[in-house]
Amino acid sequence: MEYDVVIVGGGPAGLASAIRLKQRAAADGKDISVAVLEKSAEVGGHILSGAVIDPRALTELFPDWKERGAPLETPVIEDRFMVLGPMGQVSLPMWALPPMMHNDGCYIASLANVCRWLGEQAEALGVEVYPGMAASHVVWEEGTGRVKGVVAGVFGIDKHGQPTGDFQPGIELHGKYVFIAEGVRGSLAKTIIARHDLARGKEPQKFGIGLKELWQVPPEKHRPGLAQHTTGWPLDEHTGGGSFMYHFGDNYVAIGYVVHLNYKNPHLSPFDEFQRFKHHPAIAEHLDGGTRISYGARAITEGGFQSVPKLAFPGGALIGCSAGFVNVPRIKGSHNAMKTGMLAADAAYDAVMAGRAGDELADYQAAYETSWVYKELKQVRNAKPLLSKFGTTLGGALGVFDLWCQSVTGGLSMFGTQTHGKTDAASTEPAAKHKPIAYPKPDGKLSFDKLSSVFISNTNHAEEQPAHLKLIDPDKPIRVNLPIYGEPARLYCPAGVYEVVYADEAAKTDPRFVINAQNCVHCKTCDIKDPSQNIVWTTPEGGGGPNYPNM
Repeated sequence: MEYDVVIVGGGPAGLASAIRLKQRAAADGKDISVAVLEKSAEVGGHILSGAVIDPRALTELFPDWKERGAPLETPVIEDRFMVLGPMGQVSLPMWALPPMMHNDGCYIASLANVCRWLGEQAEALGVEVYPGMAASHVVWEEGTGRVKGVVAGVFGIDKHGQPTGDFQPGIELHGKYVFIAEGVRGSLAKTIIARHDLARGKEPQKFGIGLKELWQVPPEKHRPGLAQHTTGWPLDEHTGGGSFMYHFGDNYVAIGYVVHLNYKNPHLSPFDEFQRFKHHPAIAEHLDGGTRISYGARAITEGGFQSVPKLAFPGGALIGCSAGFVNVPRIKGSHNAMKTGMLAADAAYDAVMAGRAGDELADYQAAYETSWVYKELKQVRNAKPLLSKFGTTLGGALGVFDLWCQSVTGGLSMFGTQTHGKTDAASTEPAAKHKPIAYPKPDGKLSFDKLSSVFISNTNHAEEQPAHLKLIDPDKPIRVNLPIYGEPARLYCPAGVYEVVYADEAAKTDPRFVINAQNCVHCKTCDIKDPSQNIVWTTPEGGGGPNYPNM
């Protein structure tokens, strides 16, 4: 199937780029063919975010978004930032925080529902949106390495790699330009970045894991418009992370926890840190008497300005979190994702109308470097490195100081541009250097176990398909990771995908590494954090994975 532009991923970046392409064509009385491939069974089904949304990019895309009924209904009316300790908390005065960290003019919403709405707008403009179509391979032009398209919609392969009676070989979708909008740590993006060396001269990409639950609370506990963030307990001083809690909609409370994946202790479990965090009095008071209705997890790009790769390659471009535009201090990225999708769309539209195809969209790179996205990321470029180097308290204070200085000086920083150093996988230290962590058992009221959490993520995969989590060396988990690191995959995975089982559990003899791929919520943490870099996340059959409502 031939298109002018093929877009892989129906998130904010992919849908905004598709809409922009069609808007430009309609304004000029032209036609441009656009296809959006989404691996979830429905648009929005795999979208997970806090989310407090800055509507800046949405307003550029649809100035009349309110009249069109965009699901941004709860403006932020109360901002809080707290530092938690094991026995109490301290609220920081919001006036002491830089203006960028305030949420004036922002909205609390479900980003999944915003994407569903964007999908409707895209289809109304003539975009062909294909949910349930996982793009599994890049179609390369032999010799040149130009990206011609992608293969999508492969179904009916059994766990031995053989076709079943339901086999469908998939479709090659070719585009004059191909946009990669898979989100964080996408499998196609990894392949393209490596082949075209797009990360050359850049800092390693950094990540966090974000875990989120959606609760419905009694009306008397609901405070619509409250956006509360915390740092500190239960993480130690040198393990980065923090929480978000947003009241919105129909008595909803979105509660979540982010752990930066450069943590050193392989005994740490981000999921269990999240569960015990909810027992802090400052958090529990919002949830007591409520009902947990959904759960999910997703990796987050945190490298920012220093880690953004080259954006254009022969035949296409990286947009949104495939490149990594999250603003860590703001805890926001969807506005930057949408804007980069729009910038790429403008470059591709001009190229197609000029009769070009398959070249490198240099105009996209140039537009990014003069955009407000670039300016915003440059301003916060030192926040993450300062946290990593100096810890939560001192690093956080230095980051706030740096932002204030830049707001006064017009962008000058006394820190210059700090580096990230090593990857998150390389940050993991041997288990012998750290004490095991004894996590409290879940009480079933505020805290829960992994399997019951995965159940309410509505995760499902066709059981007969091959495991989409691949081991480069099948022996390495037991031969290397278990004796050195205690095999941390069983702990960093938020869905119980990885286990080490023993023939004799008491004697710990004959260990075996087990992958429960059907539990996978597509967070990509294993692909990022495995200290041996032995796990490769690939796309399962389209329609598999979680199905997030209102997340």
